[in-house]
Amino acid sequence: MTQAQTRTGAATNGRLPETMMAAVMEAYGGAEAVLWKEVPTPKPGPNDVIVEVKAAGSNYNDVWARRGTPLQVALPHIFGSDFAGIVREIGSAVKKVKVGDEVLNHCGIPAMGSPEGQEHIIWGFDSGPMEGSHAQFAKIHQDNLLPKPKNLSWEEAASLPLVLVTVWRQLVTKGGIRPGDFVLIWGAAGGIGSMAIQVCKVFRARPIAIASSDEKLAMCKELGAEFVINRKTQDLHEEVRKIVGRRGVDIVFEHPGQATINSSLRLTKWGGKVVISGATSGYEGTIDLRHIFFRQVQLIGSTLGTVDELRQAMKMVEAGVIKPTVHKVIPMSKAAEAYRVLEEDEAIGKVVLVP
Repeated sequence: MTQAQTRTGAATNGRLPETMMAAVMEAYGGAEAVLWKEVPTPKPGPNDVIVEVKAAGSNYNDVWARRGTPLQVALPHIFGSDFAGIVREIGSAVKKVKVGDEVLNHCGIPAMGSPEGQEHIIWGFDSGPMEGSHAQFAKIHQDNLLPKPKNLSWEEAASLPLVLVTVWRQLVTKGGIRPGDFVLIWGAAGGIGSMAIQVCKVFRARPIAIASSDEKLAMCKELGAEFVINRKTQDLHEEVRKIVGRRGVDIVFEHPGQATINSSLRLTKWGGKVVISGATSGYEGTIDLRHIFFRQVQLIGSTLGTVDELRQAMKMVEAGVIKPTVHKVIPMSKAAEAYRVLEEDEAIGKVVLVP
């Protein structure tokens, strides 16, 4: 690597180490497929930045990657789509950040310039091989970096990007959320659901939080949920009717997919919206189409969000209006445990890994 190719920071006497430790997968499987091993440190292209990872979020796409479904990722694979850290090396054409900057990432590729701002690839999931944040260093395009808010710890900052931008697009851009809207939130105590509650409060909407335990619902209340429903001990449809009557809710924040889509459609008001961004419970939902055309319910797809949408949402974080929700911090060498916590629905908020 020459000075013409990169401008390097002061770390390790002006040069990064040739190798690093990372959570790597070389074959699909269970926990045994997650290896903590030594791999080459990435080298930047002209527009790339090498970031020393201080903390990295874990998302359900880490579980999908390990399983090899709903799509197979390029192998070998480094897990992780979120991070916060310090810029240590930059490519020759990089102008937007400098060595020493504290940053977090937007994981959509391309970050800008795709039709209508739609991302088609998620960095650290289907962008590989060997690209991800569950490592000591990460390589990413300069357009995908934002300043780390000064009011957040490394762990808090790393917990935010993917879930926050997904929720912002789902509720604000696609859902058109307005003051007074009743918003039904599935999985409200998880990383994505906890952001949805807070975005509802930003827009003075009325969140109805659904979760699987009273402990999780207590956290939802603390975040601002106006109504809470325990899906394991209460009749969901009866409880929603008590809140909104036969009218139904204005927006359903849908992401479990197969297990919940029929209830989502039935609980939506005439002309209301079901906005779906995932399918963690399964991909082959069977729906009663009459609930769509007779009541003119809008079923809207939403995935991730643009870097500009993330910037909008981060303004709320910097103002202290939206707060990170970190469930647990786990050593990166035990990454398999983080993925298990997500897979078994134990998290109340986000799971974060530290090198």
